Amino acid sequence: MASTPRHSAALSPDVVAEIERAADEGLYRIRGFGALRPLPSFDDLVLLGASISRYPLEGYRERCATNVTLGTRFAKKPIELKIPITIAGMSFGAIGANAKRALGRGASVAGTSTTTGDGGMSAEERADSKILVYQVLPSRYGFDPAHLRACEAVEIVVGQGAKPGGGGILLGQKISERVAEMRTLPPGIDQRSACRHPDWTGPDDLRIKIEELRELMDWEKPVFVKIGASRPRYDVQLAVKAGADAIVLDGMQGGTGATQEVFIEHAGIPTLAALREAIEALEELGMHRKVQLVISGGIRSGADVAKALAMGADAVSIGTAALVALGCNRDIHVEDYATLGTEPGACHHCHTGRCPVGITTQDPVLESRLDVAEGARRVRNFLTVLTMEAQTLARACGKSHLHNLEPEDLAALTVEAAAMAGVPLAGTDWIPGRNGH
Repeated sequence: MASTPRHSAALSPDVVAEIERAADEGLYRIRGFGALRPLPSFDDLVLLGASISRYPLEGYRERCATNVTLGTRFAKKPIELKIPITIAGMSFGAIGANAKRALGRGASVAGTSTTTGDGGMSAEERADSKILVYQVLPSRYGFDPAHLRACEAVEIVVGQGAKPGGGGILLGQKISERVAEMRTLPPGIDQRSACRHPDWTGPDDLRIKIEELRELMDWEKPVFVKIGASRPRYDVQLAVKAGADAIVLDGMQGGTGATQEVFIEHAGIPTLAALREAIEALEELGMHRKVQLVISGGIRSGADVAKALAMGADAVSIGTAALVALGCNRDIHVEDYATLGTEPGACHHCHTGRCPVGITTQDPVLESRLDVAEGARRVRNFLTVLTMEAQTLARACGKSHLHNLEPEDLAALTVEAAAMAGVPLAGTDWIPGRNGH
């Protein structure tokens, strides 16, 4: 009898195909979206609803508040959000004007903030976003002090979860005349952002930069610092030392408009582990809840929101999930997916500018496929569902505010998740790596 052919575990068909592609082309692969391989996530945790030992709240009669204030440390005007779910920074360039408008409108109706991303602030984004956070990135593309003052907060971006230690990429096919003008770049030429800020090299210099920005805003508005998750314990504490009002921590499940695939799959640490380290870092300094922590990278559901807040985050931020709510990877315009060599649900061609649903593109024909009003409605609905799901779980745990969730309300389903999140393995009191175990 003939034996069944077997593939090498180390050299699977996908690995062999990539080796062959690299050998043929001599170029590393660039793509959008986030990590494709399975990673430990909030799915590996469960919430412990109340029974006899805890008292649950009645679902539709007893209130579970959702509001959060970000930037209470130094700012005269911290931002007040109705829900602890924000829209992450995505640049005008990586996504189009209609996507920016839809995200801004949907978030504003839901009572939360949006964020500019690299390349500066677009007029549409400012007009449609009630609460807008202005990002300051290493590239300085599109930086305008007047635009910064026109926003409600500023976010210094040190890194992203999908590419910690690496700069952004915007390929030439997405650099339209307008994008080029905003960034002072030639149109149609690949843009690669710097991986570090040109005017500071460490936490002492960062402190000076934060002070400069505060003076620019008359000390009124909060200054956030965004870091990609690699060494969060040290990075969070140094950001606190430098004077951050709030910290945005992006785990490796975070998406990107375009970067090297080797970064997306092999740099950084999962959001679950990063969050636990960040909370412990703040607690060591006595700054937990005094410096707010916003966690991002792979947040997809109200359960993710509830679990992140139970671990100690003050809020979460969503990027890729918000784009999916807009229509990313939706089963329409199937022929255009086929032209890209993919299909709905498996499209990671954000970098090409040929987005079939009109989100990650600067092509006016493709962009017109995204209806702003309908997109805003879908984003609002998604944010509403996330909030209601998180409230449902919080009430089941007996909590009258989402921030009353705590690690005691969590258990882990795997040894790895227990160790990363710092909560007991379900059915035991064992936290791997704690108390000598």
